Amino acid sequence: MTATQGVSTVEVNTAHGAGSKLSWAAADSWTMTRRELAHWARQPVQVVVGLVFPVMMLLMFGYLIGGGKGVEGDFRSYLVPGMLTMTMAFGLEATMLSVTQDLGKGVIDRFRSMPMNSGAVLVGRSIADMLQSVVGLTVMIGVGYAIGWRWNNGFASFMGAVGLLLLLRFAMLWIGIHLAMVAGKPELVQAVQILVWPVAFLSNAIASPESMPSWLGAVVEWNPMSATATAVRGLFGNPGAVGDSWAATHAEFLAMAWPVALVAVFFPLAVKRFRDLSR
Repeated sequence: MTATQGVSTVEVNTAHGAGSKLSWAAADSWTMTRRELAHWARQPVQVVVGLVFPVMMLLMFGYLIGGGKGVEGDFRSYLVPGMLTMTMAFGLEATMLSVTQDLGKGVIDRFRSMPMNSGAVLVGRSIADMLQSVVGLTVMIGVGYAIGWRWNNGFASFMGAVGLLLLLRFAMLWIGIHLAMVAGKPELVQAVQILVWPVAFLSNAIASPESMPSWLGAVVEWNPMSATATAVRGLFGNPGAVGDSWAATHAEFLAMAWPVALVAVFFPLAVKRFRDLSR
């Protein structure tokens, strides 16, 4: 066999090996995804509560509490995109709870001892959470439509807004996975909830930054959730009190940049933490 033939054989074997590893990882990830989805059938109450809670928040702010300080026009047209954004952010808590429960029961340790791709656990978790987010987002959009909210800029802009919302959820997902593995216990999720809620409400989801003190309005406009809320309002064609600051006028750019930056930080941290669990 010539040197050229030897090199070709090595290249083919390497390609086959890489393809086999990729197929193995994909199969393991899909198995873990199916496991997470199977929980929906075994825990229907938890799924229903997760869907109903943001709907109750939307109806409460839309009809009982009211609001819209600094907002011109129909408040519900301003509120619905903001609540869709908050729903994506609050998904962090559900991710943390699921991961910490698996850690507490030793489920993840058992998976790590099996002959499976080590990243399949995290990939399966992320796919299942994103599918659940799509369902939750669909429900919220349906309820918003039922109470009179409409999008006005066509299907392409509508899908662009949905894409930005899911991008924010994807970033929150990896923050949740990392924090869950750091916390380790479901009880510590409450500590994160104490932080998530103020950060969520420190945005323009419910009220316009223009109605706030200047220093507070500036903080609100740079909140990643505010960027997403402002951007999706523009894509939906809904009214919004947009200021003249750089953050307000470049909301669509920030709505993409913030999640990408958060994923760039927390994805490798989550993977490293997962690998360190057995040490």
